[in-house]
Amino acid sequence: MQIDAQGLDFETLNRKIKETAGGAVSVSNLLGQRYIGSGVRNKKLTLSGIPGNALGAYLHTCEIVVHGNVQDAVGDTMNDGRIVVHGNAGDALGYAMRGGEIFIRGNVGYRAGIHMKAYGDVVPKIVIGGNAGDFLGEYQAGGVIVVLGGQIGHFTATGMHGGKIYVRGEKAPADLPPQVSVTEHADVAEIAPLIETFGKLFSVDVATLLTDRYFLLTPSQANPYHALYCNRSL
Repeated sequence: MQIDAQGLDFETLNRKIKETAGGAVSVSNLLGQRYIGSGVRNKKLTLSGIPGNALGAYLHTCEIVVHGNVQDAVGDTMNDGRIVVHGNAGDALGYAMRGGEIFIRGNVGYRAGIHMKAYGDVVPKIVIGGNAGDFLGEYQAGGVIVVLGGQIGHFTATGMHGGKIYVRGEKAPADLPPQVSVTEHADVAEIAPLIETFGKLFSVDVATLLTDRYFLLTPSQANPYHALYCNRSL
């Protein structure tokens, strides 16, 4: 099913997407319509143009592929599924994300991955092909973030009490908060499948990405935030 979004308000567009029979929906001429794919199940959405805020919020068992840039709050509190962006993303990517995967070909804005969380074997993942702005992984409680571009902004992992952040580069990230531990020459076995998927999604040769140096950011055992948010008996 194909939908031309030109002239459609976000409510009409989202109703058309949800009412469409079948699993595959292509939407063209997007220009800022919000909430696309929010709560959608069992569909694959292929989008052209610029979706508005909260793309894929509360996403369930759905794949969204965007040929263009995206605005803020992509994947807000998403539960499952995959979002693939062939461009850049705005602020608050993956806010409170608790499942699924997000792959961004380019850069992301501020506060990507804040309040990410995980439970059991449900581990949300964000892969950023470019660089990330300030407050990456702020108050992160779980999940995995990978920054392939190597540049992260100020205040990364502020209040982090769970999860992992991998940053590719020759030098350890500077100006990290004291409650964050940095491991050099991080073992990339955990993220190798994510990097390989990134390569397939965006037709990128990942041979170098798989052998380059990475730094792993995790909460320190002395992290005061860990005591506040986590059960010490676990």
